[in-house]
Amino acid sequence: MVQMDLEESDKVICKPSDIEENEGDCMFVARLENSDENLLNKVVHNIDEAYALYNDYALRMGFSIRKGKPRYYYGTKNIKQREFLCSKEGFKLDEDFCKEKYSKRLETRTGCKAFIRFTVENGVWRVSAFNPEHNHELALQSERHLLRSGCRISKPKADVIDTMVNAGISTKNAYSYLTKEVGGSENVGFTERDCYNHVNMQKMTMISAGDAQSLLNHFKSKHAEDPMFFYTVQVDQENRMTNFFWRDGRSRVDYDCFGDVVVFDTTYRTNKYNLICAPFVGVNHHWQNVMFGCAFLLDETTDSFKWLFKSFLDSMGNRSPITIFTDQDQAMSNAIGEVFPNTHHRLCLWHISKNAPSRLGDLNSNSEFMYLFNKCQKYCDSELEFQQTWDQMTQRFDIENHHWLNMMYKIRHKWSTAFTKDFFTAEFKSSSRSESTNHVLNGIANKSISLTKFVIEYENVLAGMRSSELDEDFRCKQGAPQKAVKKSGILGHAAQVYTCKIFNLFENQFLDSLAMVWDQVDCQDTIGVFEVKEENSERVRIVRFDRLNNNISCSCKKFESLGILCCHALRVFSIKNLTRIPSQYILKRWTKEAKKGMMTYEQDNHSLSNDKEAKIVWRNSMMRIANTIISKSQGEDSLKRICQKLLLELDEKIERELSRVKFDVDANVEENEVIQCDTTDEMPCLPNEVLVLNPPCVRSKGLRNTRLKGHFEKRKANTSKDASSSRKRKQQVVEEHSNVSFGGAYNTPVCQPLNPYSYTGFTSANLCGQSYSPWTMHSQDMSYVNVPFTSMLQGTDVVAQLNQNSSTSQMSSLIYNSKQPDYKYSQEVSTPISFPPNVISFDHPRSLQERPAIKD
Repeated sequence: MVQMDLEESDKVICKPSDIEENEGDCMFVARLENSDENLLNKVVHNIDEAYALYNDYALRMGFSIRKGKPRYYYGTKNIKQREFLCSKEGFKLDEDFCKEKYSKRLETRTGCKAFIRFTVENGVWRVSAFNPEHNHELALQSERHLLRSGCRISKPKADVIDTMVNAGISTKNAYSYLTKEVGGSENVGFTERDCYNHVNMQKMTMISAGDAQSLLNHFKSKHAEDPMFFYTVQVDQENRMTNFFWRDGRSRVDYDCFGDVVVFDTTYRTNKYNLICAPFVGVNHHWQNVMFGCAFLLDETTDSFKWLFKSFLDSMGNRSPITIFTDQDQAMSNAIGEVFPNTHHRLCLWHISKNAPSRLGDLNSNSEFMYLFNKCQKYCDSELEFQQTWDQMTQRFDIENHHWLNMMYKIRHKWSTAFTKDFFTAEFKSSSRSESTNHVLNGIANKSISLTKFVIEYENVLAGMRSSELDEDFRCKQGAPQKAVKKSGILGHAAQVYTCKIFNLFENQFLDSLAMVWDQVDCQDTIGVFEVKEENSERVRIVRFDRLNNNISCSCKKFESLGILCCHALRVFSIKNLTRIPSQYILKRWTKEAKKGMMTYEQDNHSLSNDKEAKIVWRNSMMRIANTIISKSQGEDSLKRICQKLLLELDEKIERELSRVKFDVDANVEENEVIQCDTTDEMPCLPNEVLVLNPPCVRSKGLRNTRLKGHFEKRKANTSKDASSSRKRKQQVVEEHSNVSFGGAYNTPVCQPLNPYSYTGFTSANLCGQSYSPWTMHSQDMSYVNVPFTSMLQGTDVVAQLNQNSSTSQMSSLIYNSKQPDYKYSQEVSTPISFPPNVISFDHPRSLQERPAIKD
């Protein structure tokens, strides 16, 4: 019998096999006669329990449900009646169809009349109407896990998915893991598509305030956790983020220990805004990469690099590196010369070797020329030898007027190893360390990744690098490397002080010293002069040794550039019977105690960043305890019964406690629905907060997130492209002669500012106090003028425009600094610029909303 308060004529009772014709369309009406469940007069206490009651019933029967329209008591927002309907109830309205929004989604509505109605009186939800009849086929038992209302990701499973995805496991593999854990996809409780939707929703939630603003909030949160965390953000007049730099406290400690050499590379882009990823990379005492910080730049202008290098220097206590390696870029070189005047600027030889073939033409195929050119790059020991080799090369091939070679000669001190012997470079010859870091970043980034997500993934990569360093630290403390000459005193001393990797480098020099021949050519007082060379070699090294203080110097200058004694010096030590390395030749940065005396930086395991992480840690620990208990009880049936009994009792106790806690909370809140209605107004923005908008999308010079290609690779690609273009032209000619024509216009997408007419450039002003309305800007404060986006797109002469804009620009930029939580513009006498009082926010990602109810 059908239980519902409908008119008698509306009742339809038939079996699933009954078929009736309706205007030519076949429709069967299924009644669940095999079900003895009667939901009429069932009682629950809130809307969640009401939904769960009908949803559990629906899943057992084989259909999905959705919420209907609520009815309220007159003049209030208190629910009087609430219906839950079969998901196939009603029909789509004809006006909902639109060709522009047409998709291949299936039509699922059949006008099903099955429903349940709850009437609410004094907080009690009672089933007052119930229709179990359906006019469509019900899902089979094997299909019911696919019903939409039954697909729900529980909190524990959602946490597992989030943990696995954040650990770098793909969404597909995370779902596959869950299916294996529960014995098949039908037992998971949701589909693979639901899993993807959950992951995407987490990404959208992460940037719900907007990508740039969410990133700024993340930086603020990290600074609250780590007082040494540093970040600075630059925005333009429209409050759009342009450049930003950040580093954590551990990076500052690493820079204090290993910041003598920095590698800086900007040939990589990893985000949907095409911003330039610019990591600062160094090398630690285990010969591993270490990160000093990272930045994203909107463009590669001198002013952007000046802003970045000044921010980097400020974050590192104004301590400049000894040497910095970069690619060949004039804007970068200008900024380094101004910000790091005492730092040696070196160019990456890898970039030079890749660019040289396209500049040298036929000379590239001449083996004699390439031998001399490579010798000038890497194998000249002195400036005199470099000059002789260069003159020989230019005269031999009559290239004294070669434009590119003359330009390279002017900056020879930046790329030839003959000019790097007197200062520390860790014997780097290229920015390959930064490129290897970029390779790691490429594994976490793509063209659609948000800035916030990239920073979080960057932090995970950083944690992995530091874990590798910790492993090496532990390895060095727990044992000593094996020595090739076991009874060598100087090798034994090196094994005590150096890390394992640096000891291997030292041992190689020691073994090479055994093959050296020597001759003492001079002796004055305590200073002896030796000529040392390899057997059958004409290259002689001059070594001077002072036996009074054990000072030694070699003409190869390996210690000056690498910080490790060379084989020539070690040969003289062996001659003079020195069995220990003099203390002045033990560089602390290569020793096991490289960080001794520095500020220790250890995170407290008990202080987690947020409640979510704390809950995940607690849940995982409890799961380990439960798994251990279950594993112990698998062997015997009696143990299985005990385990099951205790777990069921524990579940009952927890349910009772949850009900009691929930009852206590509900008792303190009356008319809950009305209270929720009264809190719908948005919270006004604080007057001192400035909303940071997403960066503009621009096309910058340099490479994207791909490896830099050499000359021959480009020529091969162009050859293939030319062949493909030739085939397309032939095909186009055939089509034109076939009298096939088409109309329309070609639209070229151009990324430009929101208001290009008002955008001419952007400058910087420091914020360090409280904002004013209207804001006041001054031309004296505008020291960082960047290239306008429109100029970059139109190919304007940016150098001339920079000179002009430096005096006429009236754009503004905000610099957020972790040291300056509040802000204000510095006040000086100048022309004020008024800004609108309200900042227009960028679009927020669409949030998931409850499916709208079908009108009665």
